[in-house]
Amino acid sequence: MSENPQPDEETDEPSSARERLEEGADKAIGEFDQGVVDLLAWLLDTETRARIYVYLRQHPDSTSEEVAEGTGLYPSTVREALAELHDEETVSRGKRESEGAGNNPYEYEAISPSELVSGAVGQVQNQLNAVFNLDERLSRGDEGNDEGPVTISVTGAGATETDGDADDEVDDDGDTPTAADAEDE
Repeated sequence: MSENPQPDEETDEPSSARERLEEGADKAIGEFDQGVVDLLAWLLDTETRARIYVYLRQHPDSTSEEVAEGTGLYPSTVREALAELHDEETVSRGKRESEGAGNNPYEYEAISPSELVSGAVGQVQNQLNAVFNLDERLSRGDEGNDEGPVTISVTGAGATETDGDADDEVDDDGDTPTAADAEDE
């Protein structure tokens, strides 16, 4: 008997360890992806719409059929969601060019993540200010506005800044941004 036993060919320990590491990496990536999908589902209202958005970011100029196949969603569900996302200007569409006569399906492309975030900023800011001013709103009824100390601005591609004290923040014009500025963006 040798003092350094070799791995049993049936259990293949080194390969098993490698497989466990790969499975762990796949799980971590899957959890990250699911976290992104969950966040996008919050922004886009449903997981279905989030999955479509992610697919289109990875595969721009895809048809509804390609999206359905790539996401595993029902084609009718994809078509309905794409129509809604197009109406909301979250995706753009154009006719696919083809050689010869026949059906030219729509190709879809999702807006950039920074555009998606910018579109949600004003809405989130108003909701946070409504919560911040809840006591005042309850005492006055439903009248009045919900302007408040929460100001959210998007600076640069992908950098989001939240600040409870608008006096410290300056926008591109050198002014202190207001809730109206966020709504205009």
